Amino acid sequence: QVQLVESGGGLVQAGGSLRLSCAASGLTFSSYTMGWFRAAPGKEREFVAAISWSGTSTNYADSVKGRFTIVRDNGKNTVNLQMNSLKPEDTATYYCAARNRVRSFSAFATAPLSDYYWGQGTQVTVSS
Repeated sequence: QVQLVESGGGLVQAGGSLRLSCAASGLTFSSYTMGWFRAAPGKEREFVAAISWSGTSTNYADSVKGRFTIVRDNGKNTVNLQMNSLKPEDTATYYCAARNRVRSFSAFATAPLSDYYWGQGTQVTVSS
């Protein structure tokens, strides 16, 4: 069974940094585009960042561009999200997502939720 497990969430001050990690199992990791979405309380899940199967292509939401960096390690079946210069509006539950690489990388941010495998989420809270 495919399983994505996020870790690294927590409480940080505005301007601080946090690194999220997602460990994948039950799938051929390099066959999947990986990424992160987030959902603030009472809000829809929104795209944050994506990285192609090889790690050579990335995509970021405008709201996090220049502050967040997504990386993957296909040898360890992990994908990380380095979050710098955190803002209170970054407060959300962050979800790791996997979508088969045969599907368009450019569509990762907007595909139906059912197209992805999902992690359980990890909470990030940024205080002011």
